[in-house]
Amino acid sequence: MKIEFSEKLKKLPPYLFIEIDRKKNEAKARGADIISLGVGDPDLPTPDHIIKAMQTAVSKPQNHQYPFGAGMLSFRQAVCSWYKSRFDVVLEPEEVCALIGSKEGIGHIHLGFINPSDVVLIPEPGYPVYNTGTIFTDGEPFFMPLVEKNAYLPDLDAIPADIAKRAKLLFVNYPNNPTAAAANKDFYENLVSFARKNNIIVAADSAYSEIFYDEKDKPMSFLEIDGAKEVGVEFHSLSKTYNMTGWRIGWVAGNKDIIKGIATVKDNYDSGAFGAVQEAAIEALTSSQECVKKQRAIYKERRDVFTEGLKALGWQVNVPKATFYVWAKTPKGYTSAQTVSKLLDEAAIVSTPGNGMGKSGEGYVRFALTVNVDRIKEALARISKIKW
Repeated sequence: MKIEFSEKLKKLPPYLFIEIDRKKNEAKARGADIISLGVGDPDLPTPDHIIKAMQTAVSKPQNHQYPFGAGMLSFRQAVCSWYKSRFDVVLEPEEVCALIGSKEGIGHIHLGFINPSDVVLIPEPGYPVYNTGTIFTDGEPFFMPLVEKNAYLPDLDAIPADIAKRAKLLFVNYPNNPTAAAANKDFYENLVSFARKNNIIVAADSAYSEIFYDEKDKPMSFLEIDGAKEVGVEFHSLSKTYNMTGWRIGWVAGNKDIIKGIATVKDNYDSGAFGAVQEAAIEALTSSQECVKKQRAIYKERRDVFTEGLKALGWQVNVPKATFYVWAKTPKGYTSAQTVSKLLDEAAIVSTPGNGMGKSGEGYVRFALTVNVDRIKEALARISKIKW
């Protein structure tokens, strides 16, 4: 029997991080001591109080049944409380839907609102799932370049009028992966105005909002803007904030009609987020946030050591104000792919090619600060020995 993939599957580019993992495993098989600065998977452990809450919750028989629906009322109420405390944003439980990680919701939103040939506005370089969902729904991607001269913000005025008219969904992601850029109030106000004028749903991906390095640079929420709930939703995740990537828990919040559309898709595709994980998430959101503060201090030390070290070696790099990513220009004369290959082949360092997340990322490499300071120092020592 001949097995053939669907045309949609054939259209997908290779999933970037799977390809990176493959190359990493090949290097390991050669006996290399890999320092992985590629995939943004925190190396820090989930805080103990969250684990203990999970241990208690998993013993409850009711959590062994299908969870179904938009999530436990108690979980959605915890999200509402967190938003009020963190951003002074008022939400109602019906404006929140639990997700099996924000990636799941970002992929599913297209199924609720995109018809064939509808345009989806996608930042690039950016998270590959924005485009994956577009391909699966036969939408038409229109990529918005994120370039340094625009502070890595999409130029909404540069979107052609005919494209804006056909667009149904627009993704933004701040603090940004991969560039580590942040968005300000002026940008979000302009975004709300643009979305309202063109009847476009805004999907704001805020997975990195709690990884910042100075109180004055504390990221804001898209939902803080007047009128934001009229035009969009915000995706959030506990993955990076509480080191819970493997737990698969997040949420989407905002416009209740958009939330209803996403929830309806989920009702037909999955059976909801595991109840015990939701209970652990409640503990994470409603207890002391001191663990998050301590984590930020750890990432700050790593950021400072790595960026200062790269600069001393002649690399051009902007010191990130948020996220645990460092967005660095490639050495002169090297492409993104060439730089990543050289780092892996000659220094056993895994990194991410900027162009793997969009053509505007060519000439850059992304490093994830997901190893300890000693390993970062070792990485710098190895990089110093490479002849560029």
